[in-house]
Amino acid sequence: MSNETDEMNLATRCIHAGDTVDSATGAVMPQICTSTTFRQPAFDEPGEHVYARASNPTRDALERCVAALESGVRGLAYASGMAATAGVLELLDAGQHVIAPADIYGGSLRLFKQVRTRTSGLEFSFVDFSDLANVEQAIRPNTRLIWIETPTNPLLNIIDIAAVASLAKANDLLIAVDNTFATPCVQRPLESGCDIVMHSSTKYLGGHSDVLGGLVVVTDDELGQRLASLRSAVGAVAGPFDAYLVLRGIKTLALRMERHQSNALAIARWLAAHPRAERVLYPGLADHPGHALAAQQMAGFGGVVSFVLRGGASAVGPALNALRVFTLAESLGGVESLVGHPATMSHSSLSAAERASLGIPDNLIRLSVGIEHVDDLLADLDRVLGAS
Repeated sequence: MSNETDEMNLATRCIHAGDTVDSATGAVMPQICTSTTFRQPAFDEPGEHVYARASNPTRDALERCVAALESGVRGLAYASGMAATAGVLELLDAGQHVIAPADIYGGSLRLFKQVRTRTSGLEFSFVDFSDLANVEQAIRPNTRLIWIETPTNPLLNIIDIAAVASLAKANDLLIAVDNTFATPCVQRPLESGCDIVMHSSTKYLGGHSDVLGGLVVVTDDELGQRLASLRSAVGAVAGPFDAYLVLRGIKTLALRMERHQSNALAIARWLAAHPRAERVLYPGLADHPGHALAAQQMAGFGGVVSFVLRGGASAVGPALNALRVFTLAESLGGVESLVGHPATMSHSSLSAAERASLGIPDNLIRLSVGIEHVDDLLADLDRVLGAS
């Protein structure tokens, strides 16, 4: 079935990719295998599975599925998105150098700047990726990895994946892409020459705000084996029930992404015309600086909209507290619409000066647009922005 699904449309592959039908029973969903150890056929003859930290049938099914969706050769499921990010960094030796955009997810910045510089001796440069010359100038003799996310969180800047991948290859560097915001339904970085793609499967892949997880997909078998060995050594693996929940969520991923994106575009356009929105950040808007590039490398513009609320920081609390359909909460990518405040949530580990330097004002609001009826979402925003 795996070779057949390679030729299918992605919406169909979300349901059938990875040979996830249980071979023993014919169940269309794989069993949730909770065993931590597996009987070996004979002394010195290990079977397919030995110990759950190394492999698990349920987790394997998820990994096959996501590898197929991302056009990779191997997937690896982790306990969280941050565990997956940390797993990629395990490839590097102490003293090696990483180049990343300055405006990435706050959790990634915290891991890079506050943890791995101290515990692993890694070096990081954070640059503006809108000009590839900045990236090229940042390359050092000890540079090993370029890490990007596009669209970025929460400013939704767009990075030219193919151009950065070409630069990485020319300098014998690994390139990894956090594809959480886009999902494989919207862009597949491995097809543009990247080595590694990462997802927080807590978000759109799981899609129902009920599972914590991360995934990495690679294009090279040897690289995949190195990551698998490191993951087994460190132990940050996804549990079987979590793997099952993500796999279940992926079945409806394509359908959900259609609604996420259509709702987001409608809300972005509505906000762009609203006097309370000082600035709207969404790559689907024609005046977004990355609109043309996004249209070229993405099959849609994602389900996240950010905007600057007119009235300064003091206007944020009353507005967010008054919303009724949008839920004030951390995270994104679930079926329900969420509203977040980057300064006190995703980027709270940064100082006010650091956030200001990145262009994240205290009145920036991030909307994770869900799959509710768009009229109800617009009515919620209209009621609050009209009265707050």
